[in-house]
Amino acid sequence: MSRFFCLCFALMFMMPAMALASPVRIKDLVEFDGVRGNDLVGYGLVVGLNGTGDGLRNAPFTEEIVSNILERLGVNVAGEQMRPKNVAAVLVTGELPAFARAGGRIDVTVSAIGDAKSLLGGTLIMTPLNAADGLIYAVAQGAVIAGGASAEGDAAQVVQGVPTSGVIPAGARVEREVEFDFAAMTSLRLALREPDFTTAGRVEAAINQRFGRQVAIMRDAGTVHLDLGGANRRSPAHVIATIENLPVEPERKARVVVDQRSGTIVMGEDVRISRVAVSQGNLTLRVSEAPLAVQPNPFADGETVVVPRSRAEIEEEEGVGLAEVAGGTSLSEVVEGLNALGVQPRDMIDILKSIKAAGALHAEFVVR
Repeated sequence: MSRFFCLCFALMFMMPAMALASPVRIKDLVEFDGVRGNDLVGYGLVVGLNGTGDGLRNAPFTEEIVSNILERLGVNVAGEQMRPKNVAAVLVTGELPAFARAGGRIDVTVSAIGDAKSLLGGTLIMTPLNAADGLIYAVAQGAVIAGGASAEGDAAQVVQGVPTSGVIPAGARVEREVEFDFAAMTSLRLALREPDFTTAGRVEAAINQRFGRQVAIMRDAGTVHLDLGGANRRSPAHVIATIENLPVEPERKARVVVDQRSGTIVMGEDVRISRVAVSQGNLTLRVSEAPLAVQPNPFADGETVVVPRSRAEIEEEEGVGLAEVAGGTSLSEVVEGLNALGVQPRDMIDILKSIKAAGALHAEFVVR
């Protein structure tokens, strides 16, 4: 049976039913205006390392922070030559969640910025965390849980994971709250994570149907305006709790995403291909060298000569013959047909690129 017949057979009979998109909660589709976190960052010191800390000669900022911390604790180290190997300068990052209150705890990430080899077994000393406005909103301290392991000997070293970065679960305590009066808001914007006019219209219709009046207005493909004053005069928190679990069927753009490094292909169900002919084959060139050393006869004057021996060959592997794809065929059907013929993922990516270049692939084509 020819490959052409197999491909046509696969495209004609592999016709899976198009599954309808499942409804998604509004809270999973939009971001509520004002309900957002704030990034925090701080500069601190990790101590208690087992000789895997910064080399102070290569990281003078580590020596400076050690001196500052000891002086604040009443230890005078001015003029002293310190060369400890169990300390490391780090950057501490975290996110202050929306509506976080003083006394609450958040997770933080600790990352070495010097030449420390590992943060395993280290303890972060009290580190203030600042926001973009320069104010301190949290203070971090605790044992670092590094995400790797390392071992070394006199002539070998092995590292698994990233031992120079770690986390401290609930390692920072919130000291300052973000000034935001959510209860005083009279209107709210819903920002769609994937802007789409159809999805925004469905969000508007679902909210208005829930309240039985016009409280939501679609401004554009990515914004739905919500009138909190007209939503039965309830508090904004109650209104959000009412609408965030309403189901909405989202619309997605037809999109094909391919990863050349791993050969991964991800596609949407709405991708379509116009009438097009496809032909694909592989050409392999091999050149091998097997030099031969020729020795002179015994007791004869002469030198050893290396005779080159080269072998070159061209091999054309059997590929997909000329096949015609009918108009309106879904991309999933084409890929299933190519899979049935044993086409490799990387060859399949080249075929999809060519179909897109021919103008027959009606979808956004993303290559990574």
